[in-house]
Amino acid sequence: MKAVVCASLIAASIYSGGVAMAGTPEDNIKVVQDFFAAYGQNDLGRIAAVLDENVRWHIPGRHPLSGTLQGRDQVLAFFGQLALAGFRAEPIYFGADEKHVVDVHRGFSTVDGAVNVDTTWALIYRIENGKIVEATNLSADQDAANSFFWSQYKLAPVPNRLDD
Repeated sequence: MKAVVCASLIAASIYSGGVAMAGTPEDNIKVVQDFFAAYGQNDLGRIAAVLDENVRWHIPGRHPLSGTLQGRDQVLAFFGQLALAGFRAEPIYFGADEKHVVDVHRGFSTVDGAVNVDTTWALIYRIENGKIVEATNLSADQDAANSFFWSQYKLAPVPNRLDD
């Protein structure tokens, strides 16, 4: 009887969305690899497919794109901006457990006449039900990243920023 009650509670919790299903480490790495493949092709539709609707994406630094992005639309807008800035990523390493993936990659740009960046980044992803629900970026050279993003994204003049 105890097993039936326990199974019923688990089933009810899953049905109501209360429990996140853990994937295997291999499944979770595949989610992040699919993300990288889509990112490499600037395919925002395929990026969206691996993001939870309420994803949170943490961007370190003190630059126009830094901060915590909330929701799939904000994250997709961020990746659209990275594509415009010529920023690319080449995976180096993936590691995972049932809830997290860590990737290490080379993040770089080759914009003519601009401040460019070429450094190592690490991201920690939290995966639930086969979707990225949270990601935290970590840069090996945050000063270089800040310089690059400031060179690519200028703030509007003060009067325009205050119009809202």
